[in-house]
Amino acid sequence: MDLKSLILNKMIKTKILTILLLFISFSFSSSWANPKIDVRSAILMDYHSGKILYELEADQQIYPASMTKIMTSIVAFDLLKNEKIKLSDEVIISENAWRMSKSGYSSMFIMLNDKVTIEDLLKGIIIVSGNDACVALAEGIAGTESAFADMMNDKAAEIGLENTNFSNSSGINDPDNYSTVRDIAIMSKYLIEKYPVYYEYFAEKEFTWDRTGGDPITQGNRNPLLYKNIGADGVKTGYLAVEQYSLASSVMPKERRLIAVGTGFKTKQIRSTHSMKLISWGYRNTTTYEIAKKDTTDFKFKTWLGKKDFVQGTVKEDVYLTIPKKSVKDLKVYIKYNGPIKAPINKDQEIGTLIVESSDEDEAREIPVYAKEKVKKVNFLKSLFLSFNYMIWGDV
Repeated sequence: MDLKSLILNKMIKTKILTILLLFISFSFSSSWANPKIDVRSAILMDYHSGKILYELEADQQIYPASMTKIMTSIVAFDLLKNEKIKLSDEVIISENAWRMSKSGYSSMFIMLNDKVTIEDLLKGIIIVSGNDACVALAEGIAGTESAFADMMNDKAAEIGLENTNFSNSSGINDPDNYSTVRDIAIMSKYLIEKYPVYYEYFAEKEFTWDRTGGDPITQGNRNPLLYKNIGADGVKTGYLAVEQYSLASSVMPKERRLIAVGTGFKTKQIRSTHSMKLISWGYRNTTTYEIAKKDTTDFKFKTWLGKKDFVQGTVKEDVYLTIPKKSVKDLKVYIKYNGPIKAPINKDQEIGTLIVESSDEDEAREIPVYAKEKVKKVNFLKSLFLSFNYMIWGDV
């Protein structure tokens, strides 16, 4: 594909700068018809741009089951990141937590009155979906599971989850523990973005818990996509009789990551195959461009009366665009500014606008561009000379 054809070139009282687009896509045949998946509620999101590629009843209230454990992990990761707790800290297992492993729930199989590290509890939660580990972690951090649920809800509000409430740390059946697939996708994106090191736990395929007073127990990760060689590295399965099977999944085979969330799958097999079908459809039919990176991508602007002939400009946010592959021919990216820019120029001064236009978007995106450096004005004599030269020759 000729990327130069994607750049709009025009000169109307503005200067246009050429931008290099990093093409992040995959070579599949294109078929834009929506995928046919057997699911009650689902959503597909591009991680980098946040673009929603597919949704079906995405704001319908659901019971998230063990997908609740994503938020349980986030609360713990946040405390670890802020050095409020350590992975090596130990939690004494209460009877309340121990009994979870005796009640038929998915469990890590911790022992009553044992001392278990925060790291082992997290692995028991993330890898083997241990409800007993959730209660133990919640009690170890907040004193009670109820107090920990309050912390979960505070974090949910901070992230911007508008239709979610947590009443427990594990996701066991409770009418007050609810969410939507949209909120779970947002929550998953936040997890991956904010805690990349701790997120690696979600890709581990098995965990062996060397129990005190019992033989070691090895259990596999319940996420079926981890075993499919498609670049999956998270995130969490779930099951409740009232909700049937659910899965929040994250796949990144190369540079581009997609997040899919679905619930109401009738069987484990359908959960696996139809989640893969939705993700494959996303890669096959859409593409994501990296337009600019925060504080990294540089644009060059002509100056007037400056000690430098040019000033470097940059954006203060990552700029990604996800569009259908059929819309690539209509993509236009350019820089607009009234130039040359008169010195003095201050660092972080707004000096132009990055424009991204696509037929798939209702309106053009406009991203401010800021000076990356300070440019001083030339002295008085040189200023006179340059002004005289401009009057005679029109050369700036």
